[in-house]
Amino acid sequence: MSLPESHAAILDKQAFCHLCTLMPDGSPQASPVWVDRADGHVRINSAVGRRKDKNILADPRVALSVTDPDNPYRAMMLRGRVVERTFEGADEHIDALAKKYMGVDKYPFRGPGEQRVIYVIAIDRASAMGQ
Repeated sequence: MSLPESHAAILDKQAFCHLCTLMPDGSPQASPVWVDRADGHVRINSAVGRRKDKNILADPRVALSVTDPDNPYRAMMLRGRVVERTFEGADEHIDALAKKYMGVDKYPFRGPGEQRVIYVIAIDRASAMGQ
């Protein structure tokens, strides 16, 4: 399945996405994240060792909710799975997201020794609301 064409461009905006992963006990864990898309997939970026990283390594199933920042009644709800976890290009990716969301050239919140990682998410189910 792919992103709903009518709403996919929301991911090109400064729209915060809520990523839900599964904790070891099966309960959901949600995090607001920056997001983009490439080749029909959703991409997010995080740091190795964070809760979402640990959860994704244990279970790649995720759910995402993203609302159009220009119209809060227009949104997408997505379910899928992480099909790729890569370090390649992750530093450049977080810098590109910082440019998109903050207008800065470099991600300003990097911690000492932090290793960035990109998660590529394939969409299995999608629904959209609003015009």
